[in-house]
Amino acid sequence: MLEVTHLAKSYPTPRGPLDILSGLSLSLRPGEAASIVGPSGSGKSTLLYILGALEPPTSGTVTLDGVDPFTLPPTELAAFRNRRVGFVFQDHLLLPQCTVLENVLIPTLVGDSDADAPARARDLLERVGLADRLDHRPAELSGGERQRVALARALIRRPPLLLCDEPTGNLDHAAGDVVATMLFDLHQRQETVLVVVTHNTGLAAKCPIRFELVGQRLERA
Repeated sequence: MLEVTHLAKSYPTPRGPLDILSGLSLSLRPGEAASIVGPSGSGKSTLLYILGALEPPTSGTVTLDGVDPFTLPPTELAAFRNRRVGFVFQDHLLLPQCTVLENVLIPTLVGDSDADAPARARDLLERVGLADRLDHRPAELSGGERQRVALARALIRRPPLLLCDEPTGNLDHAAGDVVATMLFDLHQRQETVLVVVTHNTGLAAKCPIRFELVGQRLERA
């Protein structure tokens, strides 16, 4: 369960605090999917980074399955992000020197050993239609294929929270539809909490729960 309560974020400036988010609250259960839309600069990505424990809020709380990551010491916070949160960004952020399989396995290389990870990676890559591309490198893939690798990498740890920042933003319509279909299929199979930030109204509409970020606040669409 993802719980956000009275979350606010501001940044210091010479003229005083610059408020980005104010009074945000939401609750999402395992298996639920929510989209967040809003104009550029409204704070959508900032909110996503806070939900993913990459950036602390100025006030308010964020908990995932009862754990507030911002109360953890640095090493435990890093482990929390590695095991509990999957990220898919607009740019796939794959390592060019690594194969498809190696890229998917990267999150499993830190922390406790995970003997089942290679088999799980192969299964995920089969589900996203890349079973015959395991030994290819990112430069040998199309944009849509690279984003499918990024999706498999995000889910390799079976995280309870999957966060996507414009996951189809760099793709054409056809490739974007393929990635979106696979995203929702894998989300449902693993029963993650899914949060998608996007300007794509079609992608946003696929989420049963929809929010709009307006005037620093989150409104149910």
